[in-house]
Amino acid sequence: MDVDPLESVESFDAKDNSAEPSKKLNRWVAITVALLATFMGICKVKDDNIVQTMQQAQASKLDHWNFYQARNIREEVAKGTLLQLRLAAPSQAGAQRASYDKAIAQYEQLVAEQITKKEEQKALAEQDQRDYDAANFRDDQFDLSDALLAIAISLLAVTALTQFWWLYGLALVPTGFGLLMGLSGLAGWGIHPDALIRLLS
Repeated sequence: MDVDPLESVESFDAKDNSAEPSKKLNRWVAITVALLATFMGICKVKDDNIVQTMQQAQASKLDHWNFYQARNIREEVAKGTLLQLRLAAPSQAGAQRASYDKAIAQYEQLVAEQITKKEEQKALAEQDQRDYDAANFRDDQFDLSDALLAIAISLLAVTALTQFWWLYGLALVPTGFGLLMGLSGLAGWGIHPDALIRLLS
């Protein structure tokens, strides 16, 4: 039995054409995964910087509240001393009374200073909390982006194994939302799906 060379060529061409859609899908999966990995890396750097900002804001807030409490204690001690001086002053003789009046004036000034400084510390602590909340808002966006893009990459891996184009299309859904949340974190957009973020937190 003779082998027809033309029949071999036709058979090879048929096999090559059937493999072409598979190669095309694999190329799309590879490009998509590479782009997503790059985007996730960029988001990770920014998210790490935001986490450092949150840690600094938290530490500053605690420091300012500690100073607030210290000022509060000083104020209360000064008020107690001032009350004692005021109660004792009327029973003092002339020269002694002048010393009491002077001490009363000093403690009144000290109380006023502590009240002012205490309010300054309170304002700083409240600003630290606002800074923390703003950074946490963006951190949530990056966390959600990371989760969605991880799901997308998992679906793309299954797509490469199964060779289903519809699965590639399904993977683009979390990809789109993940990119949107990552861009929101990078650009400071106000997109923040609270229900979904509460579910993940």
